[in-house]
Amino acid sequence: HRRTFLHAATAAATVSVVGSAASADPAVPLSELTKWKEVLTPDQYHILFERGTEPPFSSALYKEKRSGTFRCAACDTPLFTSATKFDSGTGWPSFYEKLPGVERTSENPALWAVVGTEVHCAKCKGHLGDLFADGYLWGTPTGLRYCIDGLALSFDAQSGSGAGTAKSLAA
Repeated sequence: HRRTFLHAATAAATVSVVGSAASADPAVPLSELTKWKEVLTPDQYHILFERGTEPPFSSALYKEKRSGTFRCAACDTPLFTSATKFDSGTGWPSFYEKLPGVERTSENPALWAVVGTEVHCAKCKGHLGDLFADGYLWGTPTGLRYCIDGLALSFDAQSGSGAGTAKSLAA
């Protein structure tokens, strides 16, 4: 009986998780999509509004070490600060804390731990990347890892900011 219960519970949880993630996907009006298609590069548009992913280690922002603010490449909304960026070794810019300009597709932390959840720009609804609850592997203070496509970002360097050193949170 226990095995039957576990199978049923797993199936129900899977349907619940998949259903909640899909239904929370933000809708972008067609008029906005047309505007972004004219303004962004084809690769940026693919990532931000077709939910694409760039190849790992391909973004110049992956190695960005200066102090400053990472913004949405489409609408310029502030998303992350360099103070929360860390080297996860995954090939994409990683952050352990977001600014208010980032919203999660799912508010279910269990989903973040298992498969992650998409994150979007709160203003233009562009797809930025994914949130995972595996930050503990790098010793992040929040236990989170925002894994972001570099092409979804622009970088605004802080005045007087020179090249810094890579942050490693692991001891």
